[in-house]
Amino acid sequence: MESNTVNKALTSFTATGKTSDDGDIASVMGFSGFGKKARTFDLDAIFEQTRRTAIERSQHVLEERQKEIEMKEEGESSKSVKPSVQSQREKAASSRVQKSDSSSDSGSDSDSDSELIGPPVPPQHAAQQGDDDDELVGPPLPPGYTGSTAHSDDDDDEEGEAQDDDDDNPVKRIPDTHEITLQHGTKTVSALGLDPSGARLVSGGYDYDVRFWDFAGMDQALQAFRSLQPCECHQIKALQYSITGDVMLVVSGNAQAKVLDRDGFSVMECVKGDQYIVDMANTKGHTAMLNCGCWHPKIKEEFMTCSNDGTVRTWDLNSEKKHKSVFKPRSFQGKKVIPTCCTYSRDGKLIAAGCQDGSIQIWDRNLSVHTKFHCRQAHTPGSDTSCLSFSYDGTMLASRGGDDTLKMWDIRNFRKPVNGVSGLTNYFSMTDCCFSPDDKLLVTGTSVKKDEGNGKLVFFDRISFQRVYEIDVTNASVVRCLWHPKLNQIMVGTGNGLVKVYYDPVKSHRGAKLCVVKSKRKEKHAEALTQDYIITPHALPMFREARQRSTRKQLEKDRLDPKKSHKPEPPVSGPGRGGRVAAHGGTLSSFIVKNIALDKTDDSNPREAILRHAKEASENPYWIAPAYTQ
Repeated sequence: MESNTVNKALTSFTATGKTSDDGDIASVMGFSGFGKKARTFDLDAIFEQTRRTAIERSQHVLEERQKEIEMKEEGESSKSVKPSVQSQREKAASSRVQKSDSSSDSGSDSDSDSELIGPPVPPQHAAQQGDDDDELVGPPLPPGYTGSTAHSDDDDDEEGEAQDDDDDNPVKRIPDTHEITLQHGTKTVSALGLDPSGARLVSGGYDYDVRFWDFAGMDQALQAFRSLQPCECHQIKALQYSITGDVMLVVSGNAQAKVLDRDGFSVMECVKGDQYIVDMANTKGHTAMLNCGCWHPKIKEEFMTCSNDGTVRTWDLNSEKKHKSVFKPRSFQGKKVIPTCCTYSRDGKLIAAGCQDGSIQIWDRNLSVHTKFHCRQAHTPGSDTSCLSFSYDGTMLASRGGDDTLKMWDIRNFRKPVNGVSGLTNYFSMTDCCFSPDDKLLVTGTSVKKDEGNGKLVFFDRISFQRVYEIDVTNASVVRCLWHPKLNQIMVGTGNGLVKVYYDPVKSHRGAKLCVVKSKRKEKHAEALTQDYIITPHALPMFREARQRSTRKQLEKDRLDPKKSHKPEPPVSGPGRGGRVAAHGGTLSSFIVKNIALDKTDDSNPREAILRHAKEASENPYWIAPAYTQ
C-alpha cells in the first residue's frame, strides 16, 4: 500500500511538475487542472495556414470565373470579348499566386499584413489599388464599370491638388471668412486670454473690467457671463491662463499681480515690496506699476512679471510671501532700465525682456546674474517695446517696437535682426505680435488716431517678410491679437472696446462656431408683467391718505409742532412754569419763597381778617383775659 501511494505521488509530480500538495490546494480552491501548462499557439503556423486557405479559395474563384467566360464565348459568338482582358486577368491571377507562394516560402511575417486576401481585383483598379493606402473591401467591380468610385478618385485628386496649393500658400489658411463681435465696453481692450482648450475667453480693458466669455454657453446675443474688477481702479495690462487652464494671471497697473480661478475668485495675490530699499533683489516683491506678465509654458505653478521698478521676477503659486527669483536688466552704463514686456521661450529655459532703452535682454532661467543673449540697439531708445514672441520651433524671436517696427531675430545669432519692417504705427505699450500655428506667418496690429482710418491686422511671411495679407478690423487701433492653435481662430482686441473673433467654418474648430448657431433665448414673460399695477385693498382710493399738494405747508406745520420738529425748549421767564423752575430759583427755599411767601394773589382786607375774631374773644376770653386776672 505504501509503495503504491509513493508511486502515485511520483507520477503526479512528473506529470504536472508540482508536488501532491498542489492537488490538495486544487481540491480546496476548486480549480480544475490546477498547475497544468497553458496551451501555446504557434502564430506563424496559423498565419501560414490562413494564407494557404486564401490562395486556394482565390484559385477556385478564378477557375469558376474562367469557366463562365468560356461559356459566354460559346453562347455569344457575335459579342466576342477582347482576349487582352482575359490575358490580363490570367496574368494578374498568376502573379498574385506566385507572389503569395514566394511570400509563403520566405515566411516573412512582416509582409503578411499588407498582402491581399480574397479574389483578385479587376485590372483597371489594380493601378489605383497600388497607389491607395486604403485597400478595397468586398467583391471585385465589373470590368467595364466606371462609377462613383472612379469619379470620387478624380475628386480626391483634385482635392489633393487644392490641398497641396493650400500647403504651399499659408495665406489660404488664414481663418477670416466669418467674424463675430463681442462688446467688452467703450474703452480700449488691453488684454486678452484664452484657456488652452479654447472654451473660455477673458478680456480686460482700460475700464478696469475683466469679462468672461464662454463660447459653449453663449448664444447669438454674445453676452459675457461674468464681469468683475479684480484690481479696483487699475487698468488691466495682461491676462493669461496657465497651461492647465484652471487659474488665470491678472497683471494690472498696480504693483501686485493676482491669480484668479476659472470663475473669477481670488487664489493668490503677490506681495508688495519695500520701496525704501535700494537693492531691488532684497525686497519681497515689486514696488512699482507692473507692465507685463505670463505663465511658464511647462511648469504650471510658475509665472513671471515685470515692473517699472526695473526688475523681472518669477513667482511660485504656492508661496505668495516672496518671489522666486529676480532678473535685473541693465543699460550699457550698468544703470537700471525698465522692462516693458517679458516672455518665456517655448521650452521655458530662457526668459526674455524688452526694455525702455531699446534693448532686448535674454537670461537663462536658472542663472539670473548675467544675460545669455543681449542686443543693445534692438529698437529706438526711449520707445516701449510692446511685445516679444517666440516662434513655435523656438529658434526665432519676434519683437514689436514702440518705434513702429516689427523685427525678427535668430537666437543663435542675436547681433542683428534677420528681418524687419517699419511704418507699423504703434500707440500702445501692449500691442501684440504672434506666430501662426503652422509657424509660417507673423501677425501684428496697427494703431490709428480717432477718425483717421481703420486699424488693421497685418500678416507677414516669416521667411521673406513680405506683407502677404491684411484685415481691416475697425475704425480704431488694433491692440491685442491671439491666434489659437487648437481652434484656429484669431481673437483681436481693439481701441474702441470690441473683441473680434475671426474664424472659418471649414478650417476652424469649436470656439465661435458654437455660439453663432444658437438662436437668442426668448425673454421671459414675467418681465413683461411687471409693468401692470398690482392692486391691493389698501391701494384703493378710499383707503389712501390724501397727498399734500405742496410739501412747503406741511413742513411749516411740522416746524410748529415741537415733537415733530424736535424744537429745543425756550428759557423760563418769571417763576417756574410747566413743572420747571426759573433760572434764579434753583433751590427749594427760593422756590417756596417765590410761590408762597411772595404770592400776592390774596386780595382780602387784612383789618377785616383780624377783627373777624374780636366778638368771640370778648364773649369767651380764653387765651388772654384769664392770664391777666391772675
